[in-house]
Amino acid sequence: MTVAVVGATGYVGGRLVPRLLEAGYRVVAISRSGQKLRDRSWSKHPQLEIRSADVTDLDSLKPALRGCSAAFYLVHSMEPGNHDFAATDRLAASNFAEAAATEGLEQIVYLGGLGAGQRLSSHLNSRAEVADILHAGSVPVTTFRAAMIIGSGSASFEILRYLVDRLPVMVTPRWVHTPSQPIAIRNVLNYLIGCLTCRECRGRCFDIGGEEVISYYDLMKVYAEEAGLSRRLIIPVPVFSPTLSAYWISLITPVHASLARPLAAGLKNPTVCQEHAIRELIPQELLSCREAIRRALRLSLKHDVESHWSDAGSLPPAERAHPGDSTWSGGTVYSDCRSLVVQGSPEQLWRAVVRIGGENGYYYGGFLWRLRGLMDTLLGGPGDRRGRRDPDTLRAGDALDFWRVLAVAPSERLRLLAEMKVPGEAILDFQMFARPNGETELVQTAWFVPRGLLGILYWLLVTPLHGLVFRGMLNGIARAAGVRVVQPPTPRRAETGITAKKDGVR
Repeated sequence: MTVAVVGATGYVGGRLVPRLLEAGYRVVAISRSGQKLRDRSWSKHPQLEIRSADVTDLDSLKPALRGCSAAFYLVHSMEPGNHDFAATDRLAASNFAEAAATEGLEQIVYLGGLGAGQRLSSHLNSRAEVADILHAGSVPVTTFRAAMIIGSGSASFEILRYLVDRLPVMVTPRWVHTPSQPIAIRNVLNYLIGCLTCRECRGRCFDIGGEEVISYYDLMKVYAEEAGLSRRLIIPVPVFSPTLSAYWISLITPVHASLARPLAAGLKNPTVCQEHAIRELIPQELLSCREAIRRALRLSLKHDVESHWSDAGSLPPAERAHPGDSTWSGGTVYSDCRSLVVQGSPEQLWRAVVRIGGENGYYYGGFLWRLRGLMDTLLGGPGDRRGRRDPDTLRAGDALDFWRVLAVAPSERLRLLAEMKVPGEAILDFQMFARPNGETELVQTAWFVPRGLLGILYWLLVTPLHGLVFRGMLNGIARAAGVRVVQPPTPRRAETGITAKKDGVR
């Protein structure tokens, strides 16, 4: 049986694919960004095929689903810059239902949101709309409706974790007393996989949750106990609107305001299972909230996070990975390039380069980087609170503070795209070149494509800092790698074949 996973780079999809492979299924992993999947540990599995498709493009979906018997639909459109995610979700669901019918699929499995009542938040209402659209198609659909999913790296768990870790005293909205029925990610995956062989599951909708109905207030107390923290003082007040809650969450936690806003709006809705039919059809041991938090904490502290909420979303178009391409640069591109020569191997330098950011920092000017992160947070950007998924490894698509990893070639190249709020687009690139006599040249290049006059002024303002910060970074990398500097940081020309329309020089 060949099973498609649409949204394979997301939090749930990134964990579902390897478990389907372990269960013996042939898997087609579908994402807008195939490169993000090719860097996963399971990407070379003989039973796996990676295909690229966009759910808003019907013509790309049909060939992506070809040859599959069933498909998991694990996508949503709550992303920065998408101001009408509900409309995008409706289009995507309609396309998917049509493509699944055209390609003769026998089952669709959809993971939606749990919530009841007439005044659902826009997020929960959109999840329900998607379910209705899929069920209106000709392919049988199994819908699972879940509340908060507890697992290392999930958006809900990260919000809980950062709020309780960082705030011994919390003034909170009234939604902290809203009842919810959280479920562990392990149990979610078991339900998703189990329904493939459960004929009685087809064409039905199931509420899934753990055994406990618990308020967010009590969940915070459980987390504090499991994390070994002192008792937290939580003071609910009636003045927090969903918008204020979203800004509060995005200020304290790594979750961006664009994602925090619909999540916060949904916290006012009780998310409690109305029925438990799935427990008889797919029996399993349901983890308690305490046990689920304990497991998630253990994995987070070990930096053993299999997938992360920030994994979702597409990488930028391929041309952005090559700043010399005039279609990306639009004819105007700035660069700051410096090189360092050390007595040591590319592998030695790589061990330091690949650990950049997160708790390890940027090897120089820590205060300046933290200040830049704070400024970005205040401007509505991701800031530096996202950190990194793993302190020692990176893969394409990883979030790294206010960067996104574009390309990773161990001991050769690391390329980062800035997701901070800047009037243009910026890339930071590290390349390593082996030289004779056991030497290695490390080339660091900052690229910037300005957006209008403000972008040009921004580059002129930050350029004086580059000499200080980038020079210090290169020396810091050499120290961290334990290698001797043969040639100190030296400005050099960026050699990537830049095209600039203004002077016609290539």
